[in-house]
Amino acid sequence: MALCFFFFFFPFSPLLFFISFALSLGDTFFFSLPIAFFQIKKKTEKKIKTKTNKKVGLISEFRKKRKNLDLIRKKKNSLHISVEEDGRVIVVMEMDTNGATTSSTAGGGSTSDSSSAAKKNSKKPKYSRFTQQELPACKPILTPGLVITTFTIIGIIFIPIGLVSLSASEHVVEIVDRYDEGCVPSNYSNDKLAYIQSSLTNKSCTRTLSVPKLMKSPVFIYYQLDNFYQNHRRYVKSRSDKQLRSMAYERETKSCDPEGVSVDGPIVPCGLIAWSLFNDTYGFSVKSKMLEVNKNNIAWDSDKEHKFGSDVYPKNFQSGGLIGGAKLNSSIPLSEQEDLIVWMRTAALPTFRKLYGRIEEDLQANEKITVVIHNNYNTYSFGGEKKLVLSTTSWIGGKNDFLGIAYITVGGLCLFFAVSFILLYVIKPRPLGDPSYLSWNRSPSGHPN
Repeated sequence: MALCFFFFFFPFSPLLFFISFALSLGDTFFFSLPIAFFQIKKKTEKKIKTKTNKKVGLISEFRKKRKNLDLIRKKKNSLHISVEEDGRVIVVMEMDTNGATTSSTAGGGSTSDSSSAAKKNSKKPKYSRFTQQELPACKPILTPGLVITTFTIIGIIFIPIGLVSLSASEHVVEIVDRYDEGCVPSNYSNDKLAYIQSSLTNKSCTRTLSVPKLMKSPVFIYYQLDNFYQNHRRYVKSRSDKQLRSMAYERETKSCDPEGVSVDGPIVPCGLIAWSLFNDTYGFSVKSKMLEVNKNNIAWDSDKEHKFGSDVYPKNFQSGGLIGGAKLNSSIPLSEQEDLIVWMRTAALPTFRKLYGRIEEDLQANEKITVVIHNNYNTYSFGGEKKLVLSTTSWIGGKNDFLGIAYITVGGLCLFFAVSFILLYVIKPRPLGDPSYLSWNRSPSGHPN
């Protein structure tokens, strides 16, 4: 209530301040007002009198000069000079030979020479319909009928699209399991960083997932990282695209610091992005039957063909004292290392998913999936989270309710505005103006077309 009171009376605060200030001055303020007004009136009357006197003096001097100029004449060529009221001097010369008369004007007007010189020095551009924005264009007039029809059409189109999108999203079956905390042994629950950095601890972990609905193949496997900023400027720039594309640029590692060069030579692939490659692994089984994970064609074809060369092989990778992530097979070219290619396409947001593989079998409802996880990737040092995601897809992609809700919301608002404008137009109609008087419907003379 206090906030409503404040926002309602805030625009009137200057007026309230002025009234309170006037009342605080008391009787002196109100009695002094007529006296001040009377003094101001006297001063203005004096100024008006002085101005009128000056004008009268100038007019009398002008009349005297005009009388003297009218007396000047010549015998052969009768020269008539007269001064007009607006200050122009008119010179008329009558010739004796053929009686022709010529006249010229000086004084207040401008001569032809001065006008031509002014035209030459003018910066005014040449006239064209393009510069003056007079080309034919569509300029619709927002009449009530047009506005109501537009809002109605948008609402009728958007609401069905939103409903179909929501229905497609509801048919997507998704399983999300956070395992970064559950895979830490109880004796390391207070020191998770020591657990992940130690080479003596067992990093394997077994999780059980329940299938809520029938999941038709292919079932996509994703790993999700939270609070991991792949969009950091220094992280994004720490790579060498030339080195990834061709073996001829093996030593192009200037932009890869601090993971550019090792003791044995240049690192291929270099940079922080490749160094921090995700290295958790997953194994799936149902009723003691292993599910094969297909890791082929998980990367974009454009990346494999144009960004990663078939003649570039890993070299001196993860050979230093500090290991950042997964290691690469030095006998396989980078164009076939699809886990690396997927990871090198950096995410724009701190929470992202990346494709790990596919299960090419249907998963029945209420089945129990046993997942063996090798929890190797360190997210504990920066407070990150790791999640395993199993998901099907539809024609719209993965599970995403936002798109359908957005379409339904916009369509509903458009229908609401259409109904509101209809009621407003019926209850309180407003006459429209004549469109022929609009600027683009008028002729150059100013008359309606």
